[in-house]
Amino acid sequence: MTSPLTHFDAQGQAHMVDVGGKPATRRVAVATGRIEMRPATRALIESGTARKGDVLGIARIAGIMAAKKTSDLIPLCHPLALSRVAIEFSIDGAAVACTATAETTGPTGVEMEALTAVQVALLTIYDMCKAADRAMVIGGVRLLEKHGGQSGRYVADAAQEHP
Repeated sequence: MTSPLTHFDAQGQAHMVDVGGKPATRRVAVATGRIEMRPATRALIESGTARKGDVLGIARIAGIMAAKKTSDLIPLCHPLALSRVAIEFSIDGAAVACTATAETTGPTGVEMEALTAVQVALLTIYDMCKAADRAMVIGGVRLLEKHGGQSGRYVADAAQEHP
C-alpha cells in the first residue's frame, strides 16, 4: 500500500517531491490565523502608539518576507518564484486576524508560503507587543483555499476546522 504522504518514497525515506514533469499552472493559496490579546494591547496597535512603531505595517512586511523564504525554513519545500504575496489584517474584538494570499505560476502549490506568511506576521505582532502583553495567543492558523494544480480547488468550510 502506498502512503498518501508525498514526501516519503517507497522505502519510507523522506525526499523532495519531483515536480519536474508537472505543468506550470497558476497557483493561489489563502491562509488565515489570529492573535488574541488584551483590549489595551489591541488599542495600542490601532492607535499606532506601540513603542516599536507601526505594528501591522511591520508585520505585513515580515509576512511577505517569510513567504519568500519558505523553502529555507521548511526542509522539503521547493523554492518558488512568487508573483504576489498579500497580507491583510482585521481587528475582531480583542484579536487581530491575518489573511495571506500567495500566488505563483509553476509546477507546485503555494500553500506553505501562505501559511508561513500568516505565522510570521502573527509572530511579529507578538514580538512587537510582548512588552505590553506576554499572554497573547496565536491560533486558528489554517488553509482557507487553494486553486490550481493537479489536485484542483480546495475551499475550507467551518466543518473542517479542527479543535
